[in-house]
Amino acid sequence: MKKVLTIAGSDCSGGAGIQADIKTITAHKMYAMSVITALTAQNTTGVYDVLEATPEFVGNQLDCIFEDIKPDAVKIGMVSNTDIIYVIAKKLREYKAENIVVDPVMVSTSGGKLLKDNAVDALINHLFPLAVLITPNIPEAENLAWFSIKCRDDMQKAAEKISNLTQGAVLIKGGHLEDSADDLLFTAGKTFWLKSPKIDNPNTHGTGCTLSSAIACNLALGLTISESVENAKEYITGAIKAGLDIGKGRGPLNHCYSL
Repeated sequence: MKKVLTIAGSDCSGGAGIQADIKTITAHKMYAMSVITALTAQNTTGVYDVLEATPEFVGNQLDCIFEDIKPDAVKIGMVSNTDIIYVIAKKLREYKAENIVVDPVMVSTSGGKLLKDNAVDALINHLFPLAVLITPNIPEAENLAWFSIKCRDDMQKAAEKISNLTQGAVLIKGGHLEDSADDLLFTAGKTFWLKSPKIDNPNTHGTGCTLSSAIACNLALGLTISESVENAKEYITGAIKAGLDIGKGRGPLNHCYSL
């Protein structure tokens, strides 16, 4: 059985973060492990409080995992502050972690801020260089590229600019586009579009967490970046189309629709 580690924050309502990641990994019939960087008090309507783990405790969790069960892939989500980022980067280098996917979580689907301003540079300088793929959505890509993204041409320019920040590939998710949900994969200097129409479902809580975890699962199988992204896109499209409707705000996906 392939083993996938998620390093992220907890979502007590179960739709995003660690909970979404574990559901996704399990739906891919793989063994899920987790390092919790923060506890959040949140639901489909918003993020109401955040309690960060200490960097030492994050490091201890990583030691326990890698010294016993080495992951075949690693997904990194909410990392909130610089000290936690430093510890994660140090440990992943120390244990020679492979197939690292970084989802640069800055803001939740409901608009809650999940990354401190001074942590963005640490994210770029310490975690991006370890990643085989980073997966910003359009607002996150705007933060990283320093310009507004309104169309596919803007996505292309942003991907090329952001690619200078990492040795790996860049996937800009197009869910915030008005006329489509096309994603752009920029890898090895080449652009690949993953086209998808808008799905009539407002319940998109945890989509970024879910997609990045699904990509990590496919990488754990030894598939290429392109193949992993394509398979993950198909999975998350199905999870959104399943039409789960839970909660008073933007509800979660049906991670187990295919089981």
